[in-house]
Amino acid sequence: MDFSGTWEVYYEENLEAFLKAVGAPEMIVKMRKDFKPRIIIKQTGKDFTYTIKTPVGDNTYNFTIGKESEISGPTGRKYKCKFREENGKLISESEKMTSVREIIGEDMVETVTMDTVTFINKSKRV
Repeated sequence: MDFSGTWEVYYEENLEAFLKAVGAPEMIVKMRKDFKPRIIIKQTGKDFTYTIKTPVGDNTYNFTIGKESEISGPTGRKYKCKFREENGKLISESEKMTSVREIIGEDMVETVTMDTVTFINKSKRV
């Protein structure tokens, strides 16, 4: 499993419903629909630095597989979650949300589920 690199999101499914489910203000929902973020992942063994770059700012967090970490969601709200690797997938779980990242062919596919809302995005290395 090697997620290292710069990834550009090219496809998003159910973004608006997901942002509303996590409590994003309407202004953020409207702005976010107009651009695709760039994701930079630096992986050293089980340690990761994950940066999301958007026109309104960057969000960086660090985590280690197997340890609890604190990350910021799309609204800036902090979440405690635990990351694990399973069958080549990078999985994070918090009290309300589960994210599964995997590399399929040339794409990184992320599926995020919160309650009954599922958001999917696909990225290509650039």
